[in-house]
Amino acid sequence: MTNTNKRNGRISQKFPINSVYRTIIDLFSGLGGMRIPFEKLGYKIVFSSDWNEDAQAIYLKNFGETPFGDITEISAENIPDHDILLGGFPCQAFSIMGDRKGFEDTRGTLFFEIARIISVKKPKAILLENVKQLVRHDSGKTFEVILNVLNELGYSTHWKVLNGLDFGLPHKRERVFIVGFYGDHKEFEFPCFQGVKKELEDILEIDVPRKYFASERIRNRRKASHYSDIKPSIWHENKSGNISSHPYSCALRTGASHNYLLVDGERHLTPREQLRLLGFPEDYKTLDSDAAMKRLTGNSVCIPIVEAIAQEMDKYISDTIPVINKQSDSYYHQMTLPSL
Repeated sequence: MTNTNKRNGRISQKFPINSVYRTIIDLFSGLGGMRIPFEKLGYKIVFSSDWNEDAQAIYLKNFGETPFGDITEISAENIPDHDILLGGFPCQAFSIMGDRKGFEDTRGTLFFEIARIISVKKPKAILLENVKQLVRHDSGKTFEVILNVLNELGYSTHWKVLNGLDFGLPHKRERVFIVGFYGDHKEFEFPCFQGVKKELEDILEIDVPRKYFASERIRNRRKASHYSDIKPSIWHENKSGNISSHPYSCALRTGASHNYLLVDGERHLTPREQLRLLGFPEDYKTLDSDAAMKRLTGNSVCIPIVEAIAQEMDKYISDTIPVINKQSDSYYHQMTLPSL
């Protein structure tokens, strides 16, 4: 699939028109962490969207395509039909770091862009992801609105807060996942991890460049107030300034302070270590900007969690749609959208 910005102010992209294989769309695509597990199962992506330029750049670098921009400016009718909608919609409006303003924050209203697309395209299933704080935001009213909207659109929903620590990663990253199936569907159950657990020492790099080390002042201040005999460990400083150390990482966060997480109280995580904490494959390409990688990984998902959910969801997608591992140009047509 290609996405080319032309000088005439139009964007052209090729999309499948035959339902000869299972298809997905990737909204608020970020690093593509929701996409990767479904592609491993043989699904083909037919549309992606993310307004962030760094997300678009890294997506192009790894998948050979540039996501479309602002989803609010794309007509649902212009989005290809698809079997599963994936959407890790912006979480800052519901997170602790984002002061939990919810639907009062414009980022919080982007859920309704997902609902707008669902109402038109009616995919067989949906998979949404957000911070765990969404569940109890505004005494649970926000989450209730989301589930009610999905139910009114015809989807039976299932949700659960899952933690990267429970899916083989040394990463305490708790996120709520919402699975929905069109129609009355009560059989789905969230899976447990069946793979091999990774330890922190499996994640950390050797001979890390000096630029990743905190200043001597920061290191001395940390060690003056905290001691840990856990090696290796990641020292975590919360919003109150309290420091703790663990044989795993606390959640990667986009808006956290520069020294929020320090390996053994001394250095920052490298981009490759951040990707490993999320379960990304070793051949996943990074951007040159460390700041961009911190923002992107802070917004991403734990791939082993999505992988386990994808395998379970796949059992309930119609067996009449075969999986084809090789795409043919005959399945594609040209689609043109206004430039954003």
